[in-house]
Amino acid sequence: MGDKRVLGKNVKRSHFGKEAVWFGVAIAFYAFVAIAVAEAGLGVLLPSILAAYNLNPATVTLLFISQTGGYVVAAFSSSLISSRLGLARMLLVAAMLLMGALIIYALNPFWWVMVAAGVLLGLGIALIDAGINTFIVDNQRTNHLVGMLHAFYGVGALLGPTIATSLLAFGLNWRSIYLVFAGVVGLLVVAVAIAIVQNYRPMTQKINASGTSAKANLRVALQTPAVLLTGLLLMVYVGAEVCVGNWAYSVQNLSRGIPPIVAGYSISAYWLGLTIGRLSLGYFMRRLGAVRTLDISLVVLSIGLLAWWLVPNLYLSLPLIGFGFAAIYPATIALLPQRISPALIPAAIGFVSSVASLGAASLPSAVGWIASRTSLEIIPVLMMPLALVMVIVHRWLVGTGSREQRSM
Repeated sequence: MGDKRVLGKNVKRSHFGKEAVWFGVAIAFYAFVAIAVAEAGLGVLLPSILAAYNLNPATVTLLFISQTGGYVVAAFSSSLISSRLGLARMLLVAAMLLMGALIIYALNPFWWVMVAAGVLLGLGIALIDAGINTFIVDNQRTNHLVGMLHAFYGVGALLGPTIATSLLAFGLNWRSIYLVFAGVVGLLVVAVAIAIVQNYRPMTQKINASGTSAKANLRVALQTPAVLLTGLLLMVYVGAEVCVGNWAYSVQNLSRGIPPIVAGYSISAYWLGLTIGRLSLGYFMRRLGAVRTLDISLVVLSIGLLAWWLVPNLYLSLPLIGFGFAAIYPATIALLPQRISPALIPAAIGFVSSVASLGAASLPSAVGWIASRTSLEIIPVLMMPLALVMVIVHRWLVGTGSREQRSM
């Protein structure tokens, strides 16, 4: 995208060929599978955690709130860390933080320790999310794969609740399942370590920018309306997506009386809908364009959310919601480079990705707090205004982006 890159002094020669972009893409795809497994599995395990620590929907939101600290740190530091350490080393640190948090979830007996570990989990996920999005989007050889990248998140999000439901059915407790999730992230640690040891240049080389330049780009990005609106849209989107993923099992099982295994696999169906939507995203974007695809997705999402609220026994509503969610994140990320100058892309993508992760902690916490004071049935109702906010911000962003493109 026009940015020059350097290796620095006395760096050993890469063992990978110059054209071995496949290795970085494989790491990127698996990274998104791993973070999705870790995130999406929580929804099925949440009732077990509530019972283990004698919690209610309000107190368990402390686990979501604790992750917010990690997301906030990542929002304002991911591009700076990547510019200083290089992408691979940042990913290694992030993956180790995430794996460590999952191990703490599994092994410690104290609720407050689990809450504290949420900060590490949030930071790890947000840094991986920001780094991988930047790696794929800010590269002419891979930026066409952004839809496929987020499809692999859908694969992981489908696997997480499926693994959790199946292992619970086989008699494993929720702590053992978190050890399984830690093992999934451990494979990412190994893959990134190999990239560093073998000096895989697309990930180990550093952007040729001083710390001052990186800070300056971040400062300009934070003053750009398209970046701020994109961050807001993605924060609401990810928050709503995670709200459904984390709370739908409780709504279906605890509130509506659906059997645990059926409720668990209904969450898998939700993530399956999202995965199918993302696998087909390239077709729709080629035929309709990114903006129109987003318009249609938001309509489908609204219909699905309305059905989940008003027709409790309609099992098709959750996969329809997943399908409606599918295009929002990757299409919005794909549009961002068209709305800002190339120099701002790494800082902008790092910021909006981390801010989006902030929504994953803040909105489920708020929804859980409200549900504890009313009932779990309020959760489908609360999703409707979030969908409306996404529609408004998306159309506002389209107008703002068009004006900025004319001025560039």
